[in-house]
Amino acid sequence: MSLADLRKDYALAGLLEKDLARDPFRQFEKWFQEAEAAKLPEPNAMIFSTAGADGRPSARTLLLKGLDGRGFLFFGNYESRKGRELAVNPRGTMLFPWLALERQVIVEGAVTRISREESAAYFHSRPQASQLGAWASQQSTIIANRAMLEASMKAVEKKYAGTEVPLPPTWGGWRLAPEAVEFWQGRRSRLHDRLRYRREASGDWVVERLSP
Repeated sequence: MSLADLRKDYALAGLLEKDLARDPFRQFEKWFQEAEAAKLPEPNAMIFSTAGADGRPSARTLLLKGLDGRGFLFFGNYESRKGRELAVNPRGTMLFPWLALERQVIVEGAVTRISREESAAYFHSRPQASQLGAWASQQSTIIANRAMLEASMKAVEKKYAGTEVPLPPTWGGWRLAPEAVEFWQGRRSRLHDRLRYRREASGDWVVERLSP
């Protein structure tokens, strides 16, 4: 079968304005709980997109690690490509592709670094191997081969053997404060439901239906 012939007609559910929670955080939590109940693999996985000063976009898969009224929390290396791009253009877009439920959520907004204290608290909750990996990998830099990466890991394992692994100075968290959150539900004949929460200058949320 050719790529042009690959298609599916969505019919699991609909999404109407009357069914929405009063703000996007509660609506996201509702859908996230349903994604967990459906046993979707890694429901907190998202495609995170940024752009540098030249406007060239980039994207990667990250894991959402926190959510509250302030925004969506994620972590990584501040000197990675995403970190460098956020330093000059502190905005991002998250896309949660819950395809088995014929859903996706798109979150857009400004991104800021969280405090070192918050970053350290999460860092020390991670498995030790992940903590060591944050030291071993200079994310997004060019390396000669796999052996070089494994040698770096062995070196940090030896350095921090029997001691607490400190938070690397180049590693930490960011928080995306949403300005718009779109909930997409697949429908038949490509007449999908797209309901977007948009934050107004007053801080209030308005809901808009977008044409599919």
